[in-house]
Amino acid sequence: MFDFVRQHTKIMMGLLFLLIIPSFVLFGIDGYNNFRDNAVSVAKVGGHDITQQEWDYAHKNEVERLRAARPNLDIKLLDSPELRYATLERLVQENVLAQAAEQTRLSTSDARLARELQQVPAIASLIGADGKLDRERYRQLVAAQGLTPEGFEARVRKDLSVRQVQESVTASGIAAAALADVALNAFFEKREVQVATFKPSDFVGKIEPTEAELEAFYKANQPLFQAPEAASIEYLVLDLDAIKKTVTPNESDVKSYYEQNAERLSGDEERRASHILINAAKEAPPAEHQKAKTRAEELLQSLRKAPDSFAEVAKKNSQDTGSASNGGDLDFFKRSGMVKAFSDAAFALKKGDISEVVQSEYGYHIIKLTDIKTPKQRSFEELRPSIESDLKTQQAQRKFAESAEAFTNGVYEQSDSLKPVADKLKLEIRTASGLARKPAPGATGVLANPKLLAAIFGPDAIEKKRNTEAVETASNQLVSARITQYTPAKTIAFADVRANVRERVVASRANELAKKDGADKLAVWKSNPAAASLPAAVVVSRDRPQNLPQPVLNAALRADTSVLPGFVGVDLGEQGYAVVKVNKTVPRDAPAAEAAKQDRAQYAQWWGVAEGQAYYALLKDRFKVQIKVPRPTSVGADASVVAAQ
Repeated sequence: MFDFVRQHTKIMMGLLFLLIIPSFVLFGIDGYNNFRDNAVSVAKVGGHDITQQEWDYAHKNEVERLRAARPNLDIKLLDSPELRYATLERLVQENVLAQAAEQTRLSTSDARLARELQQVPAIASLIGADGKLDRERYRQLVAAQGLTPEGFEARVRKDLSVRQVQESVTASGIAAAALADVALNAFFEKREVQVATFKPSDFVGKIEPTEAELEAFYKANQPLFQAPEAASIEYLVLDLDAIKKTVTPNESDVKSYYEQNAERLSGDEERRASHILINAAKEAPPAEHQKAKTRAEELLQSLRKAPDSFAEVAKKNSQDTGSASNGGDLDFFKRSGMVKAFSDAAFALKKGDISEVVQSEYGYHIIKLTDIKTPKQRSFEELRPSIESDLKTQQAQRKFAESAEAFTNGVYEQSDSLKPVADKLKLEIRTASGLARKPAPGATGVLANPKLLAAIFGPDAIEKKRNTEAVETASNQLVSARITQYTPAKTIAFADVRANVRERVVASRANELAKKDGADKLAVWKSNPAAASLPAAVVVSRDRPQNLPQPVLNAALRADTSVLPGFVGVDLGEQGYAVVKVNKTVPRDAPAAEAAKQDRAQYAQWWGVAEGQAYYALLKDRFKVQIKVPRPTSVGADASVVAAQ
């Protein structure tokens, strides 16, 4: 099929032309637009639908942003339902605020836009000494984001308008010092408490369940005693390492490569230079950059007149504290050892030359090249192993695309076996047993890839024992697998899990007894505080929890103190029960003046955030926001942290 298409390209193009043109005639371009617009709606803001495609695109951008910021982040976490839902919520918020900005006619003037753009370091660096923007470099900068200057500026205008909606509330919140002090004093108030805990472990020895009780628990909770489905598989991995095993560079190629690259392979040239640095941070305003550049040019003029005074001038004027005391000497360095602008300038000089003023992200440099260290050229035999390795990699990369097509077609066209593809591409058939639908915690490698596991446990693979499709598990890596043996999930026999059943029954009963004992003691101590038998008192507060569990600390600080001593009970779930006795309240220590100022500022920020959230909730109601996708049942802490980045 694929060979026919390749060999009859013109015929296929003509056929497609005949099929497509009549469809435009019959349905028109509007028909295609309507088809596109009728995409699945996942949310609605006002009269605007947010489609599945928009959500997918936004999440793809979010994942790319997070991977760039945190390269070691687990890829499975990035594609979790929780993080995808967080992306949808952000998309809804952007639409709500954009519609609010449009409805309230908020706009951004040209002057405001210009000020905002000038605060972007990458754009500020394009402004010359005459105050004019280098339009061509600006066009290249925004083109890297896939935008025209007009499109980029329109996006910034929109962002500024949306920001006005938020800041009109968050930046205008008022938190009077007296009000802040009242709230903060209450928040950081201390309480003297005594805490008695009733642990399930103290009651375990009192429980001896009968056989009938164990069997009844087993029958009522069979999902707890399931053996998960498992599969034994064989699989193929096509990657560069596999292809390298089939590649043998010929001798003439190896020798030719040596002749062309001997100098590079022998090592990197090193250079020694001294420099004078006038600091100007990348994000500094243009005026500061101009001042630093002018100072550097003045020093350069004096050095042109007296080149031998470089070390002395560096000692007196360089703002690089690490090298100034040594006359600006930086010792030997490779091209990759310095920032690009500096290296380019230094490696373009001849020994003894002094450069023009060079701008880098640190400021403005004047560079003097003092020495050059050229590496000794290595012999052909010394370099042969590394040359052969390089050539194998290059040839494997060229061959990968061709092999990938053969691999993809082969596992599909001969779906009852992996052997034909393995023989054709000289790949090793690997095996694995006990494979589960979800990877084990900490698992790595291709068998931990969610897409591959989903394919392995798909209907075709389980029921028909077919090869999976070729799954891309990493860059330049394809995998296909087939099930050789499948064991469905099943309930484990009572005899095999009896010990586990007993452990669960005992734990449940012990927890019930601990809570009952705690509740009984609470009732007695409330009616007769003098009868309470409690550990020594401790003073706790939100910033000094004294190792109390969070539920206990919260209960102690929220307890009614109108009548003291006061008692409160706390259900600790599987950890049992606690009774808290509040003896007295202790005022917050008076903070130092500077600390009090910072606390009030923090309170004002909290107040502004709270007002912003309340206003956003009002806008959601006004624009009748509907999110049509159910929220994931549990939002993991890790996903919440990632989403906040």
